[in-house]
Amino acid sequence: MSQHARAHRPEAAPFTERTPRVVAARHLTRRQGRDKAGRFLVEGAQAVREALAWQGGEVHELFVTATAAERNADLLRSAGDQGVRISEVDDKAAASLSETVTPQGLIAVCDVVPQPLDTALRGTPRLVAVLHGVSDPGNAGTVTRVADAAGADAVIFAGDTVDPHNGKCVRASTGSLFHLPIARSRDADEVFAACRRAGLRLVAADGYAEQDLVEASARGDLARPTAWVFGSEAHGLPDDVVAKLDTSLKVPLYGAAESLNLATAAAVCLYASARDQRN
Repeated sequence: MSQHARAHRPEAAPFTERTPRVVAARHLTRRQGRDKAGRFLVEGAQAVREALAWQGGEVHELFVTATAAERNADLLRSAGDQGVRISEVDDKAAASLSETVTPQGLIAVCDVVPQPLDTALRGTPRLVAVLHGVSDPGNAGTVTRVADAAGADAVIFAGDTVDPHNGKCVRASTGSLFHLPIARSRDADEVFAACRRAGLRLVAADGYAEQDLVEASARGDLARPTAWVFGSEAHGLPDDVVAKLDTSLKVPLYGAAESLNLATAAAVCLYASARDQRN
């Protein structure tokens, strides 16, 4: 382990999977534990680096194996300069905190990211992604990453949607979870009302819609402040939810493919709006 990291716990043996702080951190691999503690785990050098740069919360502890410490000396130095507690763990302890097949040996304990709805939507947002009933964490994380790349102002997890702090969701976001406001509410009607208060037009991404993106773009509709609402991978948005929104649009399919997966469709929709708004 690097000399800088060892300075935080001189003469101490690495933590094991039974060390109380490791046991406490392991509770954060479950949603109930995260909700109770108000903290979650972030794994891997890139994600930890983004967490350290995040202005919206605090990194409380960094668990690191000797091998990972040698590979990431600069990152540990930055964490130490911020006063983050750095704890060496053995490989088995690191694996117990990891949700990946190949643990990276570097796990941070961070404050949860969601903000109140009105805080996430404050100001004059132009582009927002709303995930409604999305159960696959990989898709939810990828949509968060796409929204970040498209310059969206916020991502909202609405209704019975996967936890944004789910390990797979965090990894799929590749740090974007820390780049833009995230809000979470089980009350979808509350989400829709907050979007309207922020001046956003609610648009359902719906493969069965009568109108498509090309037609909407030609009318200038995509240049308007928009909250895109995306539904579940298997069933899309329920009819009663679509009925509550301002309009619905589909991605035109010019080839023989039956449909697009959620993350791909979200990328097309968000970038269509981003392009028109910037033009």
